[in-house]
Amino acid sequence: MRGRLTLLVAAVGVLVMVAFLVPLAVLVRTVAADRATARATADVQRLVAVVGTAGPETVRLTVDQFATDTGREVSVYLADGTVLGAPAPRTPAVTLAARGQSLTVESTAGREVVVAVQGRPEGTGVIRTVVRPAELSAGVTRAWSVLALLGALLVVVGLVVADRLAGTLVRPISALSAVSHRLANAELDARVEPAGPAELREVAGALNHLAARIQVLLREEREQVADLSHRLRTPLTVLRLEAESLRDPDDATRLTAAVDGLERAVTGVIRQARWRSTAAGGNCDAAEVVGERVTFWSVLAEDTGRTVTLDLAPGPLPVRLNGDELAAAVDALLGNVFAHTPDGTPFTVRLAAEADEVTLTVADEGPGLPPEPPRRGVSRAGSTGLGLDIAERAAGAGGGRLELSSGPGGGARVVLRLAAAPA
Repeated sequence: MRGRLTLLVAAVGVLVMVAFLVPLAVLVRTVAADRATARATADVQRLVAVVGTAGPETVRLTVDQFATDTGREVSVYLADGTVLGAPAPRTPAVTLAARGQSLTVESTAGREVVVAVQGRPEGTGVIRTVVRPAELSAGVTRAWSVLALLGALLVVVGLVVADRLAGTLVRPISALSAVSHRLANAELDARVEPAGPAELREVAGALNHLAARIQVLLREEREQVADLSHRLRTPLTVLRLEAESLRDPDDATRLTAAVDGLERAVTGVIRQARWRSTAAGGNCDAAEVVGERVTFWSVLAEDTGRTVTLDLAPGPLPVRLNGDELAAAVDALLGNVFAHTPDGTPFTVRLAAEADEVTLTVADEGPGLPPEPPRRGVSRAGSTGLGLDIAERAAGAGGGRLELSSGPGGGARVVLRLAAAPA
């Protein structure tokens, strides 16, 4: 944009300079020619008194001396046909001047100046001189060079001023763009300093107002989520009490575990809603989080006859992901194992550090992945795809990726790769 504005001003400046300098250059040439003609006429007028009163010999000597002093060739035509001074044939202008009329005409040799002289006994005499083209254009080239230099200087000054003015437009627009990108990256405290023309200041104010409004809406959303959490605690507590009051210990344990899972899922959703705008980024110890979640799920694994193999690298293993988000991802992956494999299916959880990333692998010996992994919100074989979606989002937030494959002996193999954080 800055370059285009500068180019536009340059084009306009050149057009204005051409429209101004071309007529001025023509005027300079005309003035120079008129000045040379006036000078030649004044020189010739000095001879009028001598030509009108003196004898032929005196006139000849005076004209020769005049030509020597001024370097201008002058011819004097007497009425009897005598030509004194520089020899030259009679031209139509001389013939016309012999009738008593002085004039200036253009000729192939230059500009011809003829002056009629009255008072001689034999009749009207004529004084003639020619202003050469070099004399007519004397100083014109230098004047044109000065005008061209002045025009170029004015265009350069215009470009500098245009670049400065364009900068006052481009800088506020760049600031607006930068703040917009920061807001898109969830930096809701980003604000732009209003600058530039009134229209851009108005846009900056509107963008700041939009950012403030988004903050207000998110704060209201978090408050509503907090209210929802309080409302859900009561029915969850009732379910827990009902589960604990069952007479069959196995049923009580199973139902209590289900209530725990429901409470954990609700808590995770609430926390995720609360932390979406404030808990982006952050680090945690993957070894600690994974170990804690596997320990939690080991109780349910024991109840369902599953063998859990935990291969946990010694910590700490810091990753670029919030601890609660990593815990939600681990719960989602382990929950898929329990949801989509028969009871008694063993599974393995392995956490390892590889170069600049930490990998979490969850592998089972179940029926394996479907031909097309489920998408979020699409039910297939009892799956909504929410678990893998949560894990994939966590992987993206942690600077990594989620990989799905089949194990060597069958079953599903899910690898969650996270970027390692500085210790």
